[in-house]
Amino acid sequence: MTPPVAELADRLAAHPSIRSKLGIARSTRALGLTADHAGRPGDDAAALPCEGGYDLLAGEGFIPAFVEADPWFAGWCAVMVNLSDIAAMGGRSTAIVNQVWAPDAEKAAPLLAGLRDAAAAYDVPLVGGHTNLAAPSLGLAASVMGKATRLITSFDAAPDDLLIAAIDHRGRYHNFDNFCAALDAPPARLRKDLDLLADLADDDLARAGKDISQGGIVGTALMLAECSSVGMDIDLSALRPPPGIALERWLRTFPSFGFLLSVPRPQANPVCARFSARGIDAQVIGRVAHGSRITLTDGPDSALFWDHADTPYLDLGTHNA
Repeated sequence: MTPPVAELADRLAAHPSIRSKLGIARSTRALGLTADHAGRPGDDAAALPCEGGYDLLAGEGFIPAFVEADPWFAGWCAVMVNLSDIAAMGGRSTAIVNQVWAPDAEKAAPLLAGLRDAAAAYDVPLVGGHTNLAAPSLGLAASVMGKATRLITSFDAAPDDLLIAAIDHRGRYHNFDNFCAALDAPPARLRKDLDLLADLADDDLARAGKDISQGGIVGTALMLAECSSVGMDIDLSALRPPPGIALERWLRTFPSFGFLLSVPRPQANPVCARFSARGIDAQVIGRVAHGSRITLTDGPDSALFWDHADTPYLDLGTHNA
């Protein structure tokens, strides 16, 4: 049974996977970065204008405990999550570089195999990086480059847009709250699924959105709302988790293929249809509102999850823009 909305909102706001994103604000303050800087911090990838569109650049570092627990999967994820960030911007990935630390070559082997296997599955080349085989423990980071003609950004959600969650349900939890729908999927399908986002951008069907990250649906909605200086109302009754998965866990889940898109009402059905045609669950789960409050609703019940004006999440200066 779904818990009372206020209790659910409080538990989610206190959950470590959601609160961990507050570290971004500490870093942006220390670096003096705002949403007005080059590459527009707050987006899933830095977008740098070039002839014919944009060069895209994104990177990920991985929690040491995660890398130690399953180095092959960590290597796979280093590719997968970076490619998702490029797709979230309406782009197509062109190359990956990696940074690997390990005590020796034997310890590094499964991590490198995961990187290799994922790069082959997604058909994006590994073009170099940095390797240290004399480190005290395993460590992993990776970066990806891409191209876009038109962008999907974190800064263009507008009041009265509808909020769409597009998530591949054809998977299972691999560890923690990571829901992986990629390992058993045919490589051709993985590639075409990611291309959906670039196609939506090129066809001007989506201009605002984000890759659903470690903060799950609610944390990602909060980041998108803060970047766009808007509020959001998430309708819990509209969410359909895969069978056997509790709503609360689904709201904080990190899916291998998952995107939030903010689209004008006339575009909602065409956008959902594009995903549905490829077997990906896509549904309107709420709306974009004026203000700065992210609320959870269930019928007549409503509760505040976060107010980014009172408590900045990324703290990129968007409220002063």
